[in-house]
Amino acid sequence: MLGAAGQNPAVRERELTVGRGPIGDIAVGDAGVLMTNPGDDTVSILDPGTLSFATHLVAGEPVAAVASDDRAFVATTSEDDDRLSVIEISTGTVTATFPLAGPATALAVSPDGQRVYAGHDDEGRVAVAVIDTATERVSTIELGSGPGAGIDALRVDPTGKRLVAAVTDERGSQLIIVDAETARVRRVVPVGSPIRDIAHVGSAVYVLTSDRAVGGAVQVIDLSTYTVTDTVKLGGAPTQLAMSPDLARAYIVDFDRVTVLCTLRLEIVESLTLGGRPSCVALAADGSRLYAADYAGGVSVFAVSSTIEELYTQFVATDPIIVRAPRRELQPAPA
Repeated sequence: MLGAAGQNPAVRERELTVGRGPIGDIAVGDAGVLMTNPGDDTVSILDPGTLSFATHLVAGEPVAAVASDDRAFVATTSEDDDRLSVIEISTGTVTATFPLAGPATALAVSPDGQRVYAGHDDEGRVAVAVIDTATERVSTIELGSGPGAGIDALRVDPTGKRLVAAVTDERGSQLIIVDAETARVRRVVPVGSPIRDIAHVGSAVYVLTSDRAVGGAVQVIDLSTYTVTDTVKLGGAPTQLAMSPDLARAYIVDFDRVTVLCTLRLEIVESLTLGGRPSCVALAADGSRLYAADYAGGVSVFAVSSTIEELYTQFVATDPIIVRAPRRELQPAPA
């Protein structure tokens, strides 16, 4: 299927086999692409120039990874401890480690790479560890507690001042908005369906939800009013959402494909298949490549076309602009 501007959004460049079992997470830095291999306690680093990779042991099962510049931050768990390791992507060298209070269920990094946020839960108590990589100090943001509560996703806004956490418990899911400077909870927004992932886009948050009754959906939540302004029904059982750097496309990991959503018109423009069931995706910093990993231990590398033409078409369109009415409003919870 062609994109909205009559171009193919993604063209497969190469299919690679890591061969270390399922790939659990993927993070892209300036010097390479880091993939976690939870089956054998390793990470593999792909050189974007040569498309060759090297594999390195880590201290336990790698459960999540994020990257900033030439550093990757990998959360691991083992019988002995849970920790966050700082890895120099260009060499695969671990340069620092930080203890965590429990296995991380979500990771996020501030735009400047100075703070890493690791979400975890302990018998219904949910919290976020804040690792200051410059001062090497670890602090904690308490988010509360509830039956079966857990953190599914974390994101930091482009200013680094606002942290958004997706929390699910027996009563449903909610977004918790945290002031990253004061570590205080500013708002709790009920969502309902289980949240699988979130993406922060300026004054809005794209929330990926999925349940058996409704299937997958993307809800757009305006952070100035804390209401849902749009909903895109996807069906299937999506698990992850990655936004392009220009914010024009969202890449959604589903059961058997990667769905490409045009965020300008909230329409699906492409469906990508991999060698195995997709597990995670990530984009290069300039948006020119998409890296999609699967449960068979493979990585597909896609060249991504520019969305400048598509953006220009939207700006100069002469057709009347249609403003969608909100399909559903959320009642903001007290701060």
